[in-house]
Amino acid sequence: MKIYNIAIMGTGNIAAKMAHTLKNMNGVNCYAVGSRNINRAKQFADMHGFEKSYGSYEELASDNNIDLVYIATPHSEHFSGAKLCITNGRAVLIEKAFTVNARQAIELLKISKEKNIFVTEAIWTRYMPFLSKIKEIINSGIIGEPTMLTANLGYDIDKKARLTDPNLAGGALLDVGIYVLNFACIIFGSGYKDIVSTCTYTKTGVDEQDSITMIYEDGKMAVLNSSMLSVSDRKGVIHGDKGFIIIENINNFESISVFDNSYNRIVYYERPGQITGYEYEVYSSIKAIENGKIECEEMPHNEIIKLMKIMDELRKTWGIVYPCE
Repeated sequence: MKIYNIAIMGTGNIAAKMAHTLKNMNGVNCYAVGSRNINRAKQFADMHGFEKSYGSYEELASDNNIDLVYIATPHSEHFSGAKLCITNGRAVLIEKAFTVNARQAIELLKISKEKNIFVTEAIWTRYMPFLSKIKEIINSGIIGEPTMLTANLGYDIDKKARLTDPNLAGGALLDVGIYVLNFACIIFGSGYKDIVSTCTYTKTGVDEQDSITMIYEDGKMAVLNSSMLSVSDRKGVIHGDKGFIIIENINNFESISVFDNSYNRIVYYERPGQITGYEYEVYSSIKAIENGKIECEEMPHNEIIKLMKIMDELRKTWGIVYPCE
């Protein structure tokens, strides 16, 4: 069995979480880490057991022993880092949001197709096995015809510098709003008819709280809220004419409760054990690479572009343009 050499571009908190995940996975090797600062790279490698450390992204991307690069840099750096890797023949798993905008996403995926190099987005909820159980319950008809869903995700994270910095493509939408949008698109699809929204702004001009409603051709509605100011209950609720489903934590599905139209809980499932939840996106990437594919079925390229276009449309409505655009 081949052992896959995994590299990480970036040394922040999310990179550390992925490093912890990789150390506890089968079939993967903590191979290399890249940073723009060699001391940070060496410190990260020593702390997390990586074989190699590089003081530039260019050195990392040129290492032919790498099978997959996980890109864990700020949003504003995803495009340049991924492009560097792809043009050097490295498969990439890019942390959400995939890029800053749809134009960048389209360009990256075009290069991926031309060079036949695997690329996907690390929107981890798309890859979780528990998602299959959610879909199974909906398709069973136990709550009847779903007509509305609500989802919210909020954390007290506005003191984190990168989240309020326009130069790093900060704001609630690309960091937490992307999860509620993905939840809606997973359950109801991305082919909505209309979208209405509003947001509040930080002093630096990025969005800090978002409220989004998506209306579908068949009358379904998705009501979505996200915030980087306050702690939310993180629930996703799918409403049908015979009952409803409550999903605890749309950012890492923890449990599913099904209620009938008399508000009695009739079904309950708990999430199976996991390392961190990041392992599923890595295993899915490896499976796709082994099968000679350049995308994952859980998050196909056309879906990546659709989500980026939705966020572009929202930011246009809100008047938010990042300096890197």
